Amino acid sequence: MDSKKQVSRINRQTWHFAQDVRLQASAVAVGPKEGEGPLAALFDKIHDDMYAGQQTWEDAEKQLMEDAVTMVLQKAKITEKDVDVILAGDLLNQNITTNFTAEKLAIPLLGMYGACSTSMLTLSNAAALVNAGYASKAIAACSSHNATAERQYRYPTEYGGQKPPTAQWTVTGSGAGLVGIGGNGPRITYATLGKVIDMGIKDPFDMGSAMAPAAVSTLQTHFQDTGRSPQTYDLIVTGDLASVGYPIVKELMLKDGYNMEPVYNDCGLMVYSPDQDVFAGASGCASSAVVTYSYIMDQLQKGLLKKVLICATGALLSPVSYQQGHSIPCIAHAVALEGGI
Repeated sequence: MDSKKQVSRINRQTWHFAQDVRLQASAVAVGPKEGEGPLAALFDKIHDDMYAGQQTWEDAEKQLMEDAVTMVLQKAKITEKDVDVILAGDLLNQNITTNFTAEKLAIPLLGMYGACSTSMLTLSNAAALVNAGYASKAIAACSSHNATAERQYRYPTEYGGQKPPTAQWTVTGSGAGLVGIGGNGPRITYATLGKVIDMGIKDPFDMGSAMAPAAVSTLQTHFQDTGRSPQTYDLIVTGDLASVGYPIVKELMLKDGYNMEPVYNDCGLMVYSPDQDVFAGASGCASSAVVTYSYIMDQLQKGLLKKVLICATGALLSPVSYQQGHSIPCIAHAVALEGGI
């Protein structure tokens, strides 16, 4: 392979993909609450109950990921045998959703965990593998489910515990994208990997405040490494900071000379309508995934957006760590998509 076509490592954290790496197809499957939100018309499949036709919530989440991956294959008119690897992750212990889904699909698996940043963690690494020639086609996928996440991280839904206004609503859904060389989809041009940032926040019901500094770190690194600015992009989204973390990012970025106001939004504010009872907004792996693989993909393909930067955010806590009194470390990974090229 021509060395000029290899991935360019701009700095420790930022990659530039020199080949024509593209997001060739994408698909989204969601639950009923998401199907009542403003993006419903762009979702590929909406289940009318939280069980998605299964016996347990955990099996329902597996069904959501299987739906998303299967629909990507159908859209691209390929089969599982045409895909060299799936890079996927979820929020459940030991990535069980990912493992069980990959077993049924019989696609070689790279399981990845970045909490709610997993959407861009998987997409950036899928792009790197394709760009370097280790995979011809790769699928990036992730999922979350409101009831499975609540049962693992906080209190089971049946418990009915009260939550503060800073709490968020974990998205029930899955998003998947097919990465390959060429085609009509948007180009994947840059990926900026985040560093783990811990600001000492211990409240598992205040993820927005905990994750905002990690998003700021990754965004600033992306701009510094690429020579770009917020105004380079038609849209910049963070993953799931919602109404708490969103203004923090704007304030911290402006303090350092980056005016995000004209182009900045947060996926946690885009999944649900203001009248839906979701506290501060959406969260979960699927928050950034369902927005990226539906709305953003649609806007890029139609030419309504030319350049988009998705900075998925994740809180790297576990039930063990926060019950032992540890603070919550966070991370954010960013990917740049460019259409009309």
